[in-house]
Amino acid sequence: MRERIRRIGRRISQRVRVPGFGLPRARGHRGRRAVTTRVARNGSVAIAYDVRGQGPPLVLIQGLGVGRWGWEPVVDRLARQFRVIAIDNRGVGASDAPVGSYSTRVMASDVVAVLDDAGVASAGVVGTSLGGMVAQELALAHPERVDRLVLVATIPGGRMTAPMPLKTAYLLTWAPLMRSEQRLRGFVEHNLGPETLRRRPKVARRLMALKRAHPQSEQAWRAQATAGVLFDPLGRQRRITRPTLIVQGTADQVVNPVNAELLADLIPDARLRYVEGAGHLVCWDEPRRFARVVAGFLTDRAVSLSVRDQGLRRVS
Repeated sequence: MRERIRRIGRRISQRVRVPGFGLPRARGHRGRRAVTTRVARNGSVAIAYDVRGQGPPLVLIQGLGVGRWGWEPVVDRLARQFRVIAIDNRGVGASDAPVGSYSTRVMASDVVAVLDDAGVASAGVVGTSLGGMVAQELALAHPERVDRLVLVATIPGGRMTAPMPLKTAYLLTWAPLMRSEQRLRGFVEHNLGPETLRRRPKVARRLMALKRAHPQSEQAWRAQATAGVLFDPLGRQRRITRPTLIVQGTADQVVNPVNAELLADLIPDARLRYVEGAGHLVCWDEPRRFARVVAGFLTDRAVSLSVRDQGLRRVS
């Protein structure tokens, strides 16, 4: 019965205009634009997305267990300059959660389906965490669909990956067996930077409210997590031809910050930007800085398509 209700609600959401991400407007988020939820199809799987703003197209891909709502602090900022396309990955939000295994390659094909449905030939792509793995697969398999690439708090995959802190590995392993509130608090505490938790408790409360409002099934969570664990391009990132920016919080407790340097060494024409004190959810810890850095990279005319012309640049 619950699944039937969810399906009916999903059909309704495809036909009506919804404000923001379907939640009451939070304080401190003025000027949010009304958006329409749209649905693309990758075979039999429906992938929900929304579009806002005008300008060059920009695709946003979130991480494990997080839907479009995860871009709340920055999406309207970015929509001032770009036509922003925010996606619910398969297994979360208003997208289908097919039974069985997921892979980052299949999830990248979901992004292609969204681009096709939105009538976009190529776009800037921002992927965070698991979304960063999906973005790498997209740039490798469909380079013609990617204009510039921004990889946030993500990994190179396989043996090239620096291991995450043991405390977080333990949390991810046992999360499906924890009580919902215990798991929720663990999610927030591990994903935000210590300064945000101490000085801006409203951010943590907002994240918890959003997670409660958008529950994810255990099966879908495990399928997404497995896709991340099995992500391994075997160093093929050396073939990525698009200009790339790597963004990494120095206080990330989920992805070892060393991975940013490892990725930068792999990808030609890569820039590396550290955000001091930010945790795993950089766009929640430092939304203004995040939007400014991303927009600056995407619009920088000095960014060369040739690694021979510009080489590897690192900025702190």
